[in-house]
Amino acid sequence: MMMKSSFEGDDFFLDRLLVYFREQLPGKIISVKPIRNHVFLIETEDSPIIAKAFSSYRELALQQFFTSALKEGGFPYTYRFLHFNESYPSFYGKKYFAFLEYIEPDENKFSFSNEKDRLEGLDLLYLFHEKTEKIANGNRHLFVKDDLINKWRHRAGIFLNYLPVVKFFLQKEIIDELLSWANWSLKGMEKVSRHSGESRTVVLHGDLAPHNFLRGKNGNLFLIDFDLISIGSPLSDYLQYANRVLPHLGWSFSELEKMEKMKLFLEEKFFLYALAYPADIFREWNRLVREQQVGSGAKVRKVLDLTVGQFLERGKFFRQLKILVRERLPGKRGIFERK
Repeated sequence: MMMKSSFEGDDFFLDRLLVYFREQLPGKIISVKPIRNHVFLIETEDSPIIAKAFSSYRELALQQFFTSALKEGGFPYTYRFLHFNESYPSFYGKKYFAFLEYIEPDENKFSFSNEKDRLEGLDLLYLFHEKTEKIANGNRHLFVKDDLINKWRHRAGIFLNYLPVVKFFLQKEIIDELLSWANWSLKGMEKVSRHSGESRTVVLHGDLAPHNFLRGKNGNLFLIDFDLISIGSPLSDYLQYANRVLPHLGWSFSELEKMEKMKLFLEEKFFLYALAYPADIFREWNRLVREQQVGSGAKVRKVLDLTVGQFLERGKFFRQLKILVRERLPGKRGIFERK
């Protein structure tokens, strides 16, 4: 059985990992397949199971608690943790392993390019926040608090440190424009946040990539992978969602406004300022340089397409945001504040 992984030892480690799974799971294991970093699909004679490795017991315990609380709170659209013996969870290969319920995927994958999927994903996110508000407020000590402004300042700082490399691929005019968007966005967010009132607090998913929306064989849409959960205003998740769908909308504000649950957020100055921040561009360039992938033509082309291919549309979108911010009335009550 051939398996690849980022675990140290690769084939030798995976051979031992297979033995470990056989000790932990009832029934006969037919095959083990890595599906992404530290996540494995285990086919048994009874039913498939997902095995996932966690860096710390706290991380595993938090996600186990959270998914259980989600189910109990009326959000059935995710997986549950499975227990097979008293030694669960087990420490192996410098990781804590847990077993998760397998959700059989539909052949039609979720995609932000599909309008039906975009709207259904937004509805699912809305329900997720509605159900996690109670979890967040009753267990604040368990979660990291979201700090979007500082997180984005840090991301911009890393991008600036990597400029000597980035300059080999991007024109100075494009880099200057990206930095001007980020500067305008962060200054505006900081200015508006100082005058905002008490905000609604929910559990934030934090990683709304399309692969974390799973279309099940039964047709239901599921939300998975809670490695980056934190607590804060739902705004942060909606910003990330908007950033994911805008490329498929041609960076059209009017098209974004047609999404009913997104429309409410577009009345907020803070949200408008934040929409201008090139979070995805900075993230991808930072990752490319940090992981020393600048020699990979395919990966560089992908990031260049994100940066340059959409540059004119994003520039037009940015100029529209500046006009909209000026038009918003001062002192307007935020939709995130409690009534």
